[in-house]
Amino acid sequence: MTAPPRREPQPPGGGSVPSPRDATVRLRRLNRWQAETLREDLADLYVESFQARPGEEYRGREAFLRRLTGDIRRPGFALLIAEDTAFAGCAYGFPVRREGTWWRGFDGPLPRSVEQLTASGHVFAITEIVVHPHAQDPDLARRLQERLITDHHASLGATMVDQADAATCDAFLSWGWRDIGAVRRPPDPVTRRPSDPAVRRPADPAALRVLVLPLGPRTATRPDGLAHENRTQRPD
Repeated sequence: MTAPPRREPQPPGGGSVPSPRDATVRLRRLNRWQAETLREDLADLYVESFQARPGEEYRGREAFLRRLTGDIRRPGFALLIAEDTAFAGCAYGFPVRREGTWWRGFDGPLPRSVEQLTASGHVFAITEIVVHPHAQDPDLARRLQERLITDHHASLGATMVDQADAATCDAFLSWGWRDIGAVRRPPDPVTRRPSDPAVRRPADPAALRVLVLPLGPRTATRPDGLAHENRTQRPD
């Protein structure tokens, strides 16, 4: 599984594209058919949101389309688009299956609360986040993430990030995500570091940081916001 991409930060109003400062960014959910119909537009948004080296735009675009096509086929796939006068960002993912296979290759014991939330169907995996550098809402990435999770009545968001990409990990941590460990898996046929649209082949096995975003209330007994549910069972 590839990690969500990171947008390159830009100063407000920078570049040659005018910034719609007064536009209101709206979030809209797309169904599978709509996501398929807008594949090329979403790929354009992806390319515009990264500073790729000359000649790498095409490979990055094709890799994004392959990831999107694969995730659209997953049960429960959901995609949110952010738009003002044009597409400002998108995020998509799918519910983590209750049997816990998404955590395959986790290094060490998985936190008990995460196991319980997985077994009860309350974990949603976010596999891609794209925010246009000229989007004026500084909290747009956070809004997209939290909306995807809450729309599915999940208590925990989850994602995996290339361990070598410290900038992306730092971005997620700044949005409130927590690093709970690492997974090691055989690499996919083609993978990409989020900070570089170029297609790369990492060493085998791939090392990914596991990040979670708890949305539960923080209490004295649960300061991390991870809910505890005695009625759930550990995934097999």
